[in-house]
Amino acid sequence: MDASPFRSHWSLDPEVTFLNHGSFGACPTRVLEEQSRLRARMEAEPVRFLHREIEPLADAARAALGDFLDVNPDDLAFVNNATTGVNTVLRSLRFSPGDELLTTDHEYNASRNALDFAASQWGVKVVVAKLPWPVPSPQAVVDTVLAHVTLNTKLLLIDHISSQTALVMPVASLIRALRERGIETLVDGAHGPGQVPLSLHQLGAGYYTGNCHKWLCAPKGAAFLYVRRDLQPGIRPLVISHGYNSRRTDRSRFRLEFDWLGTNDPTPFLSIPKALEVMGGMLPGGWPEVMASNRAKALAARTFLCQRLKVAPRCPEDMVGSMATVPLPDGFPAEPSVLGLDPLQDRLLSEYRIEVPIVPWPRAPHRHVRISAQLYNSHAEYQRLAEALEALVR
Repeated sequence: MDASPFRSHWSLDPEVTFLNHGSFGACPTRVLEEQSRLRARMEAEPVRFLHREIEPLADAARAALGDFLDVNPDDLAFVNNATTGVNTVLRSLRFSPGDELLTTDHEYNASRNALDFAASQWGVKVVVAKLPWPVPSPQAVVDTVLAHVTLNTKLLLIDHISSQTALVMPVASLIRALRERGIETLVDGAHGPGQVPLSLHQLGAGYYTGNCHKWLCAPKGAAFLYVRRDLQPGIRPLVISHGYNSRRTDRSRFRLEFDWLGTNDPTPFLSIPKALEVMGGMLPGGWPEVMASNRAKALAARTFLCQRLKVAPRCPEDMVGSMATVPLPDGFPAEPSVLGLDPLQDRLLSEYRIEVPIVPWPRAPHRHVRISAQLYNSHAEYQRLAEALEALVR
């Protein structure tokens, strides 16, 4: 099988065709080496590292991330993952009886659970905008969501890129339209940073949380929460720690409360600058070329798979990033479990050594295959997937 020349930068199993970068990412070896160096430095003198050195190191990492995201780094807080960021905002906000929290039927299950929990705590209603499927255009998403807005709507929770369907949502248009109505937006950007160009300054969301371990290729456990400056007084970390009663005046209350939540391993987010450097240095055009190259590969793979499987794509090209979904024949209802896998996904791995998610959508037995496109992937791998699917779904 023709392998990508970039695969040597990762320590992926050479026996597995890995088409599932979107689930947990994959960290280049040079970034893992940087994390190991930082861990060795921490363990050589933990008190020096965690008391005397961590603050300037974290500031530098946040500055690098802020530059990449086009936002003031003081408006960013490091969290473990996007789910933590979503929970942080929802557990901080206050609601009143009669309020409505709006989301879509494409929202990631963990985040939807957090929304339902927050609603139950305050006795408010969750309103779900069911998006058309297939999706004819970004405007169709905007129109559907806005049709569910009422005078009681207080917040929209929406994926930047849907995990189940890989749709790139028109979040900028929705944020603008909702702010005109006095409604803030919480963007679950788990897949956004590094997959699509992103300027948090221009986006204008009240809240945006994103993973760095997926498309930025940082180590697992590196993510961020952005809170617009005017909304920061109302947001508290899930863990209240030393910053709550700090008398320091050289940092904002947001910084003081979020920067130290107790002893943990800070090396994932301290490795973000190296991840940005390594990934951005793999192509001559830097990050813009990396994202454009991955998107072109995802679109080509989607076209190829649709042709081989004789199905039509479910969304226009301008709603595709570095992932894409392709419909499959119906399967069987999945066995109940926390992270239940479709039997087809297990067979693809056990019989063909292909790791790719089979997503029940809109609900079992309907299903799709969701492909990811990273620099280490090659067209030959999507050809192999097509051959396996043709054999298994007959």
